[in-house]
Amino acid sequence: MVDLALHGQSVVTGEIRSRAKILDRLRIGDAVFRQLTRAAAVMVLVILGGVMISLVIGASPALREFGLGFLVEETWNPVTERFGAIAPIYGTIVTSFIAMLIAVPVGLMIAVFLTELCPMWLRRPIGIAIELLAGIPSIIYGIWGLFVFAPFLQQYVQPALIGLFGNVPILSTLFAGPPYGIGVLTAGLILAIMVLPFITSISRDVFDAVPPMLKESAYGLGCTTWEVVRYVVLPYTRVGVIGGVMLGLGRALGETMAVTFVIGNAHRISASILAPGTTISATIANEFTEAVGDLYTSSLIALGLILFVITFIVLACARYMLMRLERRIG
Repeated sequence: MVDLALHGQSVVTGEIRSRAKILDRLRIGDAVFRQLTRAAAVMVLVILGGVMISLVIGASPALREFGLGFLVEETWNPVTERFGAIAPIYGTIVTSFIAMLIAVPVGLMIAVFLTELCPMWLRRPIGIAIELLAGIPSIIYGIWGLFVFAPFLQQYVQPALIGLFGNVPILSTLFAGPPYGIGVLTAGLILAIMVLPFITSISRDVFDAVPPMLKESAYGLGCTTWEVVRYVVLPYTRVGVIGGVMLGLGRALGETMAVTFVIGNAHRISASILAPGTTISATIANEFTEAVGDLYTSSLIALGLILFVITFIVLACARYMLMRLERRIG
């Protein structure tokens, strides 16, 4: 009996030790995992800070030379070393605004159609087509825009816009001038086509995540499809939709090659969106390899810093808007 008791006690002790080892191993693994995730998060902040510091250091000669006038000066003359950023800033904002003005409503309507109205046999082909659009390289969009889209706009669309709004106040100035084909409007339309797949795909995915019970309850109360989308789907998915829009806007703000092909690369501000212009990314791509002298290079880096600040402001405003929505809804 004593031997059996000792044997049983040793078995229990062995099981306790085995469990303790397992718990220690799990505890160590959890601690390592926690430290790895923390290091990954800190690494993002370090990289972001490093990029910001590098841009500030690189842009400091130009900012010291021109001061705040760099932000409002239109002249861009490498020969006399007089540089101003207002024309690229204007082109970046206007082309991105045109792109989002077109891509956001169209993308949301496509997502609503795919999730609420589209027949099952048609959903997959349209979804694949949208994903293929997102995978096309930007330089392909640029070549297509220069050789196909811009001539089409020059021959058919831009003359029609000039004739239609020629006698309308404000719009006559907005659509004034000869139909170049290339210009700010063309760049905005190309950007709209490029960001459309991102907005559509993300919106479609978040719309599919809405619990069917919520939509079925709304339909059961007699709501139409539009009312279900407006009062159920969009409020439930507002964070995801805004995230998709911000992703598309970030792509539009930073797009380089496609815009470079079709915008005309003219360092001037025109009231007409049919006229050639330039953007920050297009200016950097066109001139960085040819920049001679520290001031020229520093001015281009300063443009990159401005683009970084614009993107940060846009994301901060989007986050603030989401906070206001959440606070208002409670």
